[in-house]
Amino acid sequence: MENTVAQRIEALSKVQQIDSELDAIRKLRGDLPEEVQDLEDEIVGFETRIENLKRDLAEVEANIDQYRGKIQDFKKRIVYLEEQQMNVRNNREFDAITKEMEMLDLDIQVAQKKIRDNEAEEKIKRERVLSTKDKLEERKKDLSTKKSELDEIMAESEVDEQKLLKQREKATKHLDERLLRSYNKIRENSSNGLAVVSVKRGACGGCFNTVPPQRQADIREKKKLIVCEHCGRVLTDVEIIEEPEPAPKRRSTRGRKAATKK
Repeated sequence: MENTVAQRIEALSKVQQIDSELDAIRKLRGDLPEEVQDLEDEIVGFETRIENLKRDLAEVEANIDQYRGKIQDFKKRIVYLEEQQMNVRNNREFDAITKEMEMLDLDIQVAQKKIRDNEAEEKIKRERVLSTKDKLEERKKDLSTKKSELDEIMAESEVDEQKLLKQREKATKHLDERLLRSYNKIRENSSNGLAVVSVKRGACGGCFNTVPPQRQADIREKKKLIVCEHCGRVLTDVEIIEEPEPAPKRRSTRGRKAATKK
């Protein structure tokens, strides 16, 4: 059976009341959930950076080993050429071997420079690994502290929160999907989380803009959903401000005093 407008308004007010209580509970957590998430993301970033640095280190070490191997090969070749040089038959062969030995000596110098460059890079990357590991440990300690604080707060409010969530689920069953979607959208765009408010002192309880008397009358009748023309919040009720009773007038004694003098 379709709910009447008054029932839908009542259900909206109930959902808003529950959501406000949930907001109050979650407000106690402050920025802890976001801080925990940020720390977890930062830790993953540091771990990824360390893995990348280790992979780069392995490549640098492989390069160093490769150049050292080349140097050994060059030196073996030079020893072989020195032996061959002793058995040359003419100056042309001697000069050719000498030239090749000089080229090999240059190759050795180039390889040695490459080793020095790679060793310098290796040193920098190892320092970065250690520095990143230190930062990682600091973040892990911060995360442990923040998680403990959050878990403590969550434990204190978990029962109440679960109870309210069940109440909310029950209350939203009286709302159609379109209305609930609109309600949630208004809440998301509201800084205070209020999508359903009352008219207080002739003004919207959300944006405090004046609500015309005729619209206030329509709100009281609850025959249709009325939204604020300025902020779009649903207006569900009009608070009646009771006028204070006038103070009794004090009787003037001026006339009585004048009669006494006569």
